[in-house]
Parts: sequence; C-alpha cells; structure tokens
Amino acid sequence: MSSFSRIKYFFCLVLLCAGLSAGAYTERNIIGRKAVSMENIRECVVTDRSWVTYPEYGDRSGWNEFLGDSLRNVLVREGEKLLDYDWHLIKATDYLEYVRSGNISVMETPYFENRRNINILMLAELAEGKGRFIDQLVNGVFYSCEMTTWAVSAHLKYQKPKCILPDYRHPVFDLAAGDYASMLSWVYWFFREEFDRIDPVISLRLRDVLQERALDAYMENDEWWMAKKEYEPGDVINNWNPWCNSNALQCFLLLEDDPDILAEAVWKSILSVDKFLNFVHSDGACEEGSTYWTHAAGKVLDYLQLLEAGTAGRISVFDEPLIRNMGEYICRTYIGGGWVVNFADASPRYGGEPHLIYRYGKAVDSRELKDFAEYLRTINGAVIPLDRGDTYRTLQAISVDREIRTSSAGHEPAGAVWYPETQVCYFADSTGMFAAMKGGHNNESHNHNDIGSFILYLDSKPAFIDVGVGTYTRQTFSSERYSIWTMQSSYHSVPEINGKAQKPGYEYRAEDVSCSPGKRRFSLDIAGAYPGASADRWTRTYSMKEGKFTIEDSFTVENPEQPNRIVFMLAGRPDISSKEKAGIAAGDGRLVLEYPSEMKPIVEEIPLEDPKLSKVWGSKIYRLVLTDSKLRKNGTYRFSIHRF
Repeated sequence: MSSFSRIKYFFCLVLLCAGLSAGAYTERNIIGRKAVSMENIRECVVTDRSWVTYPEYGDRSGWNEFLGDSLRNVLVREGEKLLDYDWHLIKATDYLEYVRSGNISVMETPYFENRRNINILMLAELAEGKGRFIDQLVNGVFYSCEMTTWAVSAHLKYQKPKCILPDYRHPVFDLAAGDYASMLSWVYWFFREEFDRIDPVISLRLRDVLQERALDAYMENDEWWMAKKEYEPGDVINNWNPWCNSNALQCFLLLEDDPDILAEAVWKSILSVDKFLNFVHSDGACEEGSTYWTHAAGKVLDYLQLLEAGTAGRISVFDEPLIRNMGEYICRTYIGGGWVVNFADASPRYGGEPHLIYRYGKAVDSRELKDFAEYLRTINGAVIPLDRGDTYRTLQAISVDREIRTSSAGHEPAGAVWYPETQVCYFADSTGMFAAMKGGHNNESHNHNDIGSFILYLDSKPAFIDVGVGTYTRQTFSSERYSIWTMQSSYHSVPEINGKAQKPGYEYRAEDVSCSPGKRRFSLDIAGAYPGASADRWTRTYSMKEGKFTIEDSFTVENPEQPNRIVFMLAGRPDISSKEKAGIAAGDGRLVLEYPSEMKPIVEEIPLEDPKLSKVWGSKIYRLVLTDSKLRKNGTYRFSIHRF
C-alpha cells in the first residue's frame, strides 16, 4: 500500500457517529415519484421495441461492428463446441432429490448447463450469421418448452398449492425461471423469422410458453419477493426483488403488444423495486455481502437501465445519491488479491465483473467505479460473461468492452469507511493491515449470527476470517439453518458470554453503536444478541493505530455461571507456545495476538469437507478459543494484534 497520507477517508453520510437503526425502512419511492402514475407510464413507455439498439440478426455489418473480430471468433468457437451437444434430461427424481436428501445440484447442474448453452448458441449464431447453430438452438428451445417449469427444485415450495414436483397449474416465477424467460425472450426477438422458415410452430410454441410462464405468471401472482404487503420491522426484502423484476421487465418490453398491459406491468415493477430501494439503507451498503452485490445492486442497475431505455429516457433515477452509494460500495469492500470483505453468506473471494462495474460507473458518472473496473480488468482480464445465460448482461458487457480496454487504473483501500445505517466499517493503515467490523441485527438477508464480529488481513492475505457459507442445501434456507456450524456465532470472532451464543432474530441486535472514522475507532454493545446470558452490557471496541489493531471487551454479567470465552476464527494454525501470545499466520506474513494472562488458549482444527469452503480456505481452518480462568461479574479484556 502507498503512504498513508494518500489514503482517503470516506464518510458515507455526513454522520460521524450513528446510533441509527440497522433495520431502517424509508418510504423514498424514488422511481414512483419520477414515474408519477400508471397513466404517465402509458404515455412514455416505448411500444415499438425501438429501445432495442442491438443489430437485427440479418444485419451482418452491424454485428461485425458491434462484436469486433476477436470476440466474434471467440463466440463462434464456443458455439462450435455445442454443435453435437446432447441436451440433458432432467428427471422427476432429480427434482425429488431436493426433498429426499436436500441436494440441489442433482437438478440444478444439468439445468444450468442447458440454459447456459442456449445463450452461447444464440450469441454464436448472431456472431456468424450462417445458420450453422440454428438447429441446435431450436433443439434447446424445443426442449425448454417441453419442460414443466423453469423454476429450480429448491423454489418449488412457492407453488400454490404446494407440490414436490413441478406443477403445470402454477408456473413459479423465481430467479431461475426469470433468467430463463428473459433469455428465451431474446431468442424469440432475434430468431423468430428464422424459426418460422423451419416451422412456424417453433415461434408460436415459444411465445405461448413465455406468455404463460413469464407474462401471466408475473401479472397474476403476488410473489413474496414483490414485497406487496405493508413493511413491518424485521421483514427482509433481498436481491430476489430487483433480480426477478429486471427479468420480468425484459420479457414485457420484448414481447407485450398491448400498450395498456405493458404500462400496467411496468408500473407494477416500479412499485415493487421501490420497495427494495426503500429497504436498502441510504449509505448504500449491501447487507447480503460483497459477492451478492452482483445480483442486488447489479440487478438494480440492469432494471433501471431497461426502464430508462423502455421509457425513452423519461424515467431515470441515476442521479439519486442512493443509487450511486449502492454502486460504489463494491469498490470499498475490495481488500486486494481477489479478497473482499465478507459477512453472512457472502464469499471472501470475488474476482469482480469489470464490465458490470464499469456500466454502473457510467450510469452514475462515478470515476471511482470506472477506475475500479479498469483495475480489475488489468489484473484479472475482462472476459465477456457467457456462463450464466444472462443475455442482457452479456450484450451490455459487449457494449462497453472497447471502452474498458482503453485505459488502466489503480486501486487501494480507503483508510476508513463507515456505513452508519448498515453498521459496517473498514479500517486500513500504511503497514498493510486491513480490518472490517460489523454491528447490525441477526435477521439480515442471508444472516449469520455475527453481531460484533471482525476480519483482519495483512498485506491482502487473510488472518482473522469470516468462514462464509458452504454449498447450499435444503437445510440452508429452512428452520434448520442455524444448526449449520458456519451460521453460528460460536464460529465467528465474537464472545461466548456466560456459556451462551447469539440467537437469530431481528430483536437480537447491536446497541449504542458509534464510529469515529478519523480516529479509526468503532464501538458497540452486543449484549442484546445473547438472550439468557444475563449480560447487562458487553461493549466491544475496535481501534486501529499504525501497525496495531486493538479489541477491548468491557462487560457486566449479572449472574455468571460459566466462564466467558472469546473466539477467533483463523485461516492458519496459531502458535500458542508463548505465554499470553499467539502467532497468527497471514500468507507469508505473521501477526502476534496478545491476550490477557487470565485466559487459557485452546486451538481447534476444523476440517473443511464442503468443496465451496475448501476451495477458498484449503482443507482446514482453525478456531482459537480463549477461556477466562474465573467467573466474572464485570471486567475488561484487551487484545492487541500487531505485525511480528
């Protein structure tokens, strides 16, 4: 890192201290205020598809110019790999596996491969234009129309009435079905005439299925993610909202011919997305974590750009500070070397999507976002995303590809970042230390019981870690969620107070939260997250000075029955051979943790058998548990971390 004098301080709001609610919901309705009414939407929505600026399929010079020789060749080569692709059959038992064992991969792996390959075949044919990929594209479309549902097995629980297998009577418009429908809407848009030359029934069938599974399913149902009901404290409105609404908006703008229905659908989506934007804190932080930014703020970007285009620019809210804050959050979570701040279900590894970040930067005119995108492109390359079957995002990435390759920029963590409403802050110093800490409550989207936890990196290498989450199963999003060890506070760097761990729920939250970014000091009372611990107060204070990071726990426990334990989650095995000190590995570097003499250390090795976790951390991680030798009604523990 360059000299500390060059490091900026970001105050995400004018507030320096905040005892603000971490669960605030504010009736901003920023899109609805701009749109005014459905009647106004009817006047400004584009009904002739002139908002689509991509070349038509037969416009060879247009596609040659849009793609360029290099990308055109890449797309054709990818398509050629699929000329003999054998489309996967998804069996009834593949759906049943989710209920029987909790496994989602049995159904999802072939499903996503099929969907991905339809997108690639479409792009390959658009790139070449010789008809070589049309038959395979027809095979993919034909097979897709014969499927009972485009929803994945884990989301069939939203069927009405509830059934284990896909129910043809109730199409579910979930994340996956929306992605599938929006992709096939683009297939229909580009290739309807080509399909008709083979047999008109192809387009007729596709349009009919899109009507049933996308347009009708969206208009006739009030799904939970639409957030139609009145908001109550503790409700969660997460990335499903902008993700599903952006897919629905694509489908309607590409397919719907009736201007009244189109206006009604656009208005419905505006009212819904506004609920998500009301839920997001004005500081712009993504409470789901950095790696969910792509499908939270990122999908807000997709939705707003589609809305702007589909209304001929008359409805645009990119000048709103909230939208800018949501975008720039991703820059400030980046630690270095592909590592990012992670809490909850988010992964600590994120290579970034330079095209998406650059698009966001252009939309809100943020030099910070564009520089960060160019930095990621410089270190990781800028591959056009093809593997998700997200046609709109792929086409939009292509549209900025030349721009993002024309310059380069650097990136360094800010000295202090404070998100007062989300209650997350980051500190960095000139010696290579980077720390992130959080408050909040235990009913955040993708929540872990982690109030008061922290991570600490040295020279962009992990030392004190948040493990993240393993492979999703049925258990992950069920009443059994907190039986999974990665969700429990006992496997985060927080205390166990009087033998008690934190509990899940909106009522279990941080209190008396304050931060002084200039002094790099963060404090909060976490006692309320530990029901049954009889803790009147447990104030945890984090502070950073050059080369030193300090944690101080000051507490009052009314009826101590078990000794307090302080947990530290670590990437490498700690060395506890020295008294009152532990050596902590951080890549090739090393830190020293100094702890009170009254505490006894124990090191636990935690094998990582889940491939999602082992891919990040290797075969094992470690838990250092420091146990007080006495029962205490009150006291203060101080922990100091510095470079070895």
